[in-house]
Amino acid sequence: MAEKFGVHRDTVYVWLARYEADGLDGLADRSHRPRGSPLQMAATVEARVLELRRLHPHWGPMSIRHRLGREGVERLPSVSGIYRALMRAGLIEGQTRRKRLPTYKRWERGRPMELWQLDVVGGVVLSDGTEGKILTGVDDHSRFCVCAGIMVRAAARPVCGHFIDAMARHGIPEEVLTDNGKVFTGRFGLRQSEVLFDKICRENGIAHRLTAPRSPTTTGKIERFHRTLRVEFLSGRVFEDLNTAQSELDAWVAEYNTERPHQSLKMATPAERFGAGPGPTPTLPLDTGAYDQDRSGDDWVSRTVSVNGTICVSNQVFSVGKHRGGHIIDVRVRQELLEAWDGAELVKTVLRSSKGVVRKKKAEYHQWH
Repeated sequence: MAEKFGVHRDTVYVWLARYEADGLDGLADRSHRPRGSPLQMAATVEARVLELRRLHPHWGPMSIRHRLGREGVERLPSVSGIYRALMRAGLIEGQTRRKRLPTYKRWERGRPMELWQLDVVGGVVLSDGTEGKILTGVDDHSRFCVCAGIMVRAAARPVCGHFIDAMARHGIPEEVLTDNGKVFTGRFGLRQSEVLFDKICRENGIAHRLTAPRSPTTTGKIERFHRTLRVEFLSGRVFEDLNTAQSELDAWVAEYNTERPHQSLKMATPAERFGAGPGPTPTLPLDTGAYDQDRSGDDWVSRTVSVNGTICVSNQVFSVGKHRGGHIIDVRVRQELLEAWDGAELVKTVLRSSKGVVRKKKAEYHQWH
């Protein structure tokens, strides 16, 4: 009979058993769906998936799966399984994936503290209507947030103050990368000069790299951090005052650094990768002289040292040493004296022979090596 109908003999036995039990009704088509699936997500695991999504609304399926693994869950569900569970619960909406451009290449430095990316972002809304700014900084190798300082205005001193605080906590990076904003550099102004940020970098041996104009992908890691910051922390929020905003931002940054796994880091947290490197090359202690001493008053000027080691203030020429050729020296113009400072070091004091008005206040920018 099995050969006659082109089926397996076991199928014939199943039909006969159904006929004996239910007659002709037993031969009707039935569902072929299995009674159970070994790959089906356990109810307790699905409940934990939904709870993690509730606690961390911006975590995706991959981050949730990574956390389940760290919690010791056996038989981890697949990423697609977690995605479907979130879809069933209405916690995410289906969306098409963005295609990566074929010319896109991800690059990063080889170890922590080799390069910091720094930028300023707005969007901190206070209850009195003020909009604060944030100096943000991430370590290029680890995505570790090294700086997130709020200020009312992104002027030189508050920006540099947060920069110095970050270096006091984490150490001095070998290089920093910023855009060409005036708070970071004076190299592209009508008259090239050295701003406070550049001076702090110079006095601490930090190479200051600048992005090419209209090239946001050069600082892609800090831009990506800004997107996360806006979506997860700033969006729709109004803070009572600056101190409250800073306190809540510090807590968010701590979670970002220590709790949130990153796909680009092979699901490690920024803190794990930041602390796993060999560490930076030993450097001298942080020099805060340029920031601590306000040299922007009318009694201060700056000069670029010539190749023969001299500078000129109000037609008075004197030497500060050939080895300082190309350096930018700060000069305090006192009533009887001229004090020449190279960073925090007083290198020369001379009697002032000219009593005229010092017209040129800032040195021309000089490319040092």
